[in-house]
Amino acid sequence: MKFWTIPTVMTWTRIVAIPLIVGIFYIDVEPEKANLIATVMFVVFAATDWLDGYLARKLNQTSAFGAFLDPVADKFLVCASLLVLVHLDRIDVFVALIIIGREIAISALREWMALIGATKSVAVHMLGKVKTVVQMVAIPFLLYDGTLFGVVHTNLWGTWLIWLSAILTVWSMIYYLQKAIPEIRARSK
Repeated sequence: MKFWTIPTVMTWTRIVAIPLIVGIFYIDVEPEKANLIATVMFVVFAATDWLDGYLARKLNQTSAFGAFLDPVADKFLVCASLLVLVHLDRIDVFVALIIIGREIAISALREWMALIGATKSVAVHMLGKVKTVVQMVAIPFLLYDGTLFGVVHTNLWGTWLIWLSAILTVWSMIYYLQKAIPEIRARSK
């Protein structure tokens, strides 16, 4: 098993990053510095999501374990960041519940579909990828919580984007459920 490959280690860094991103808000650092550090960490660690997949293919180091761990690391990073943002009162708890609830529901659905041999019906779709990109842009904007280049109000843009992400989250969940229900019905007869 390819457990300690470069791509897999990069995936593990996203999990290790979680206490670092959360912890920066609990140590004695000026709020603006904490925001900047958390934002930079999130962006760097989120970038490993693309990079580890690229390297796994380029170095021929793909593995079943890596394929399992990659989305888990993404979900942990996003969910932990959302909880920090709720704690900092930068997003509505309702948005966090929608996004986190969808991640749990779709993960459970994918596991169930794997058990009945119908994983193709809930394979990753472009809608899910767009949702992820919107989240990955919204979260650092909300972590930064300031003005970039004197014109970009990151909290305003982040708020709009996180709500768009919540809408895309529901839409993608409906899409996956519509794909799965016929398979579930067919296999439960």
